[in-house]
Amino acid sequence: MASDENFVKFISEQIESSGQIRYRKMFGEYALYCNEKVVALICDNQLFIKPSNAGRDFIGNVVEQPPYKGAKPSFLIEDQIENKEWLSELIRLTEMELPEPKKKKSKTKKKTQ
Repeated sequence: MASDENFVKFISEQIESSGQIRYRKMFGEYALYCNEKVVALICDNQLFIKPSNAGRDFIGNVVEQPPYKGAKPSFLIEDQIENKEWLSELIRLTEMELPEPKKKKSKTKKKTQ
């Protein structure tokens, strides 16, 4: 079941104070970006946060589940979706711990002589 874009917009609004937030549709589901880092996935209208040590410490009793078949487990967030401050802090902590995205290679052609 694909996620509803209204749910994705709601989550994006909940975490807007975390940094520069955007989302991208991928295979009927969504990736959430904070400051150009993928911090979460939304699959079947459920929020999955990328695992991090800071996120684990912040959440406390973590529920881990893969967002889709064959994926690595992520933090499943259910009870705190309505808590804007809590969710924003979790996204901030996660983003700070994740590595910078790799630079994409430019697609310029070499000149022939």
